[in-house]
Order: sequence, then C-alpha cells, then structure tokens
Amino acid sequence: MANARQFVPNLKLKELQTMSDGVTVLLIGCGKMGGAMLAGWRTWPGFSGAVVEPKAPVDSGGAVTLYMDGADLPADLQPDAVVVAVKPQEMDKVAPVYQRFVRPETVFLSIAAGKTIGSFEGYWGKDAAIVRAMPNTPAAVGRGVTVLVANDRVSADQRGLCQRLLEAVGSVEWVEDEGLLDAVTAVSGGGPAYVFLLIEALADAGVAAGLPRALSDAIARATVEGSGELSRQSAEAPETLRKNVMSPDGTTAEAVRVLDAADGIRPLFERAIAAATKRSRELA
Repeated sequence: MANARQFVPNLKLKELQTMSDGVTVLLIGCGKMGGAMLAGWRTWPGFSGAVVEPKAPVDSGGAVTLYMDGADLPADLQPDAVVVAVKPQEMDKVAPVYQRFVRPETVFLSIAAGKTIGSFEGYWGKDAAIVRAMPNTPAAVGRGVTVLVANDRVSADQRGLCQRLLEAVGSVEWVEDEGLLDAVTAVSGGGPAYVFLLIEALADAGVAAGLPRALSDAIARATVEGSGELSRQSAEAPETLRKNVMSPDGTTAEAVRVLDAADGIRPLFERAIAAATKRSRELA
C-alpha cells in the first residue's frame, strides 16, 4: 500500500474547472483513447486544440485543428499541454518532433504504456515538465481509472491540468513513486482483462450446471456489470458487500468457501499480479 508520501490526493473540482478554462492542448495521436479524451475536452469553456493524427478520422470542428504531421504545426503554437497518445513502439520516431514545445509553461502528458519519465527526458531534456499516465480501457466509455506520476519540473497548476485532462475519461489518482506504476499496470491496466475472464468463467460454469449458453452469458455479464455499479455507489467496503450476499450455510457461502480456499482466488490473484508487475518492469 502506498504511504502518505507516495499517494497524492486529488484537487478540488472547483480548482480543476478554473485550470481548464481557456486551455490549449496539442494532442498527438487520436485513436480510441485520444478521441475519448478530446470529446470531453471540447465541452470546456474556451478550449482550443490542435490534433496530429495521420490515420484515424477526426472531427476538426469546434476549435480543433487537424494536422497530418507534427512538422505542419504553426510556428507560433504554444500549447498549455502536449498529450502524447501514440503507441509505445512509435515513440522513438514521434516524440523528438515535439522537443520545440519544451518551456516552463507547457506540460507533456504521456499515456503510452511502459515508457518511463526518464525515456521522455531523453527525448525532450530534463527541463521538460513531464507527467506519465497509466489509464485503462474503460476510459473509452468514460469509466476508466488513470494513475499519474510527475517529474519535479511539473507545477501544481500543471498537475491540476493533467488531472482535469484525464478526468474526461474517468477517475484519476496520483503517486509520487514512479516504480508503483508497474503494479498499477498489473492491477488496473490489466484489470479489465481479468474481469472479462471472470465473465467468461462464470458463464461457462453456468453452462456446465445446465443453463442455456445465451442465458448464462447474459446473466453473467449483467451480474458483473451490476455488482460493479453497486460497489461504485456504495460507501461499504467490498468485504461487507460480499457478506451482504451470503446467508449462513447458504448457497453463496458454499461457493465462496470454494473460491476463498487456501488454493483459491486470493493466492491466484497474488501470483497473477506479481507476474504482471514483473513483466511490466522487464518491459520498462
């Protein structure tokens, strides 16, 4: 668990709204994640943006100008934030093009998995204000969670702006220790895959118990969806919510006894998260 020095509380909504008024953003890459963020930013008062995207179709209306190549950007463009949303394997080719935007007033925000702050300082120099973000795929529907870490060039206002930029696609948390992003990648980055696997396994188990495939698929998906929403809306801990479902010696208690055995889901998840964390460190 992160200690008080590693975990940074989020800023107040009023402060964030002030930081987003009249902001100019340069978005590099406008695929699913970039497009989802852009859709949220367009609702901000006074927002203006430039988008560099050679492949995906982008709606260039509403104070957003589309460019096919970073070399085509106006010489006088001075964005408040440069958001890098390209694939990690493209970064060596793409990132150096934007070194000219390094200045105290501009923050670079990367959502590229596995690319460290140190790697970006290699592209842009140690004077660049850099924030590294680890989002997850539910951001595509505005329900993601993103964890951020900043280098020491990032100001409090720039932290607030980056938080606001990512809140366009879900919730935001901060850490001070960049090393924690390997475990974050394992838990929230890969987490949607684990949940989808749970839906698959639950539906398959229902079929094995005699349910028709279509029915089992439907109720497994709806059960996970509803349980997640109940958890989101409830002030109670997950342990309490779980116990609320269980009657003593009932059917659910019998199933949980199997799932929570010494060789059950907890040690399995510990091994899975440890393996993913190790792999994230290797890739970084």
